[in-house]
Amino acid sequence: MPSRVLIVEDEPDISDLLAFHLGREGYDVSRSRTGVEALQQVRARIPDLVLLDLMLPGMDGLDVCRRLRQDPSTATLPIVMLTAKGEGVDRVLGLELGADDYIVKPFSPKEVVARVRAVLRRSKTPGHGAAIAIGTLLIDVARHTVHLNGLPILLTPKEFDLLRALAEARGRVLSREHLLDRVWGYPAAGEIESRTVDVHVRRLRVKLGEEGRRIVTVKGLGYRLDAES
Repeated sequence: MPSRVLIVEDEPDISDLLAFHLGREGYDVSRSRTGVEALQQVRARIPDLVLLDLMLPGMDGLDVCRRLRQDPSTATLPIVMLTAKGEGVDRVLGLELGADDYIVKPFSPKEVVARVRAVLRRSKTPGHGAAIAIGTLLIDVARHTVHLNGLPILLTPKEFDLLRALAEARGRVLSREHLLDRVWGYPAAGEIESRTVDVHVRRLRVKLGEEGRRIVTVKGLGYRLDAES
């Protein structure tokens, strides 16, 4: 069964271009021109991924992302944002709100298809290996779940992949470049890309509560996850 992708884009030419290339790759594509309409469509039928433009009439992409993340039924829904080149601050805000990835306009249709495929693959492919227990955290790789003090916590696909990467490193420091390559599938290309990792680490620490302190920033190098208290 093909993956369902909702395109939220108010510019017809861009929407048509995205729909054509994603449809040609076999995705089941639906479209929306406004944030309000997008939320209505998601509530009616949750897609496998939302391709979300930042600049929308009325309710903007940031607000749409915020509302999707606040709803338990869509809290882990993969979201890829479309941003203009000069919207660096908004990109960071989007990541703060829980976007899994972003694509900068103007973009190559091949890049969009590749990013969508990568995010969907990471969100749907079951992991392999034993569960990882660290403190009161239980990371079940096979089931793609995380429990804190025996209670499940909701992580986005990227947050889960980031936590898994740090846990499997067993205390080794992982650079931002390494994490970008492993978790996002592309190398660092500038300050915004590096901040992508920082933003997700910050979100992950908040969700992990007291256990979030195990994620240690190693100045000038990257991050590590301490197994020992």
